[in-house]
Amino acid sequence: MSPRMLGGLALADFRDRVRRPAYAVTLLAAVGLGYLAVPQPGSHWVILQVGDFRGTYNSAYVGVATALAAALWLPLAGFYVVRNALARDERSGVGRLLAATPLRTTGYFAGKLLSNVLVLASMLGVLAVTALVMQLARGESYTVDPLALLMPFVLVALPLMIVTAAAALLFESIPVLRGGVGNVVWFFVWMVLVLGGQRPHAPLGGIGIHGAVATMRDDLIAQHGSISGEFSLGFTYLEQPLRTFVWHGFTPEREFVLSRVAVVLAAAALALLPALWFGRFDPARGGARGAKAGRVAQPVPGHPAPGPALPDAPTPAPAPTTPLPPPTLTTTPSTTGTGYHRLLHGELRILLQGVAWWWWTGAALISLVGFCVPTSGIGRVVLPLAWIWPVLIWSRLGTQRHENGVQALLGSYPAARRRALAEWTAGLVLTAAVGCVPLLRLAMAGEWQGVASWVGGALFIPSLALALGSLSRTHRLFQALYLPLWYSVFNGLSFLDYMGATRPEGQPAALSPVLVTALAALLLAGVLAVAGPLRRAPAVS
Repeated sequence: MSPRMLGGLALADFRDRVRRPAYAVTLLAAVGLGYLAVPQPGSHWVILQVGDFRGTYNSAYVGVATALAAALWLPLAGFYVVRNALARDERSGVGRLLAATPLRTTGYFAGKLLSNVLVLASMLGVLAVTALVMQLARGESYTVDPLALLMPFVLVALPLMIVTAAAALLFESIPVLRGGVGNVVWFFVWMVLVLGGQRPHAPLGGIGIHGAVATMRDDLIAQHGSISGEFSLGFTYLEQPLRTFVWHGFTPEREFVLSRVAVVLAAAALALLPALWFGRFDPARGGARGAKAGRVAQPVPGHPAPGPALPDAPTPAPAPTTPLPPPTLTTTPSTTGTGYHRLLHGELRILLQGVAWWWWTGAALISLVGFCVPTSGIGRVVLPLAWIWPVLIWSRLGTQRHENGVQALLGSYPAARRRALAEWTAGLVLTAAVGCVPLLRLAMAGEWQGVASWVGGALFIPSLALALGSLSRTHRLFQALYLPLWYSVFNGLSFLDYMGATRPEGQPAALSPVLVTALAALLLAGVLAVAGPLRRAPAVS
């Protein structure tokens, strides 16, 4: 495949992605990340520190701080942005058209890799511009050094974006990791990549921070004589604002540059690896999806099997029909309640359809553990486990009608808000069911503050899932946001604790249950507010 054809394929795919509203949201999120990476000079929140110091906001320090923030968070968010490259070609039929051309499978994956890299690199470009704006806005240095500002993006962040783009292709080509399971697995892969990549002797230089950190230490010791504390990367709250030192940037050594090239080459090999087993959208080689696509329709009981018509069979005359009177709709309180219960039952069945036996087994084991552990471990361990287990099912809320192509059918439903409320209630029933044992143990122990936090969390989770699913029309957004939120709570960040899991000395240190409940109500009200007007039938003239 010629470079011109490869570039054309990647550019066409990139142009298709940038026309979508989700791309604009992605760029806005990148601007927000760039703003957080360079906080106010007297802020208690930092993302990069060396002991009790931070660098003066010149081009070198702002560039490396923003690039390291990108290296920390964009591999997580960017994976969910670009991981639907193959699925989109399969749904649109473009994949089969490309499979009928002389395009090689390796060329196809190379084009998809380049397209993914273009999407993620555009996010880096927005971050680089944001870094320049933030340097001038903070006002500690107005001297702009383009090389010092952009070099960290090229040597530190860009190789990780290429790894993320390759991993998205690899996950999509493996049946087990193609769906929501792959999204959850990537969250833990990202944690290993970020945490392990900060070690001094990480393979291939890790995420590439140690060259910059070493020169920061040298400049800091030369200016202040000693260092108290260690290097820290990540959003951290400090009691006192950091002191400053002047960092003049770093000149990358030859070994560092070669390690970044090795990372890029390894990512390219990872992206081309699925060419060994990829079926080129052939139904006969596509596994379960291909078998489903190529399956012959079976006769339905009570109906004739499809086949050629008999040439000598006479055509029966149509029976006379009598027009039926228009139906009358009578609504009573009892029929209304019964109708909602039936609607809720249907939404619950749709939400739980296809759930495998192993999921129910895992939920039962978590409940069994909840009966065995001491009361002190209920809110800290059992409840977080119970409220991460259904993450793939929660992510279906608000998305299934779009992902399964039935939104046009539901558009004629006369009570869209009622259906949305029933869908939320189904999510609430699931949340309460998996967390009922922790609730029972907390109530038996008389920990009513924990019970109140439980109620707030049970209302908040389905509200968040339904709001994000209705907004994005894809299950990936909820998975991408809820997993880090849950992990933060599990690690003791009380200011994000929506379930009452952070309990120093047995007392909940979580967010106020009233605040969590109010936020849940606000999210649900937003969904219900837009559910009705968008489906109002046009007036008949």
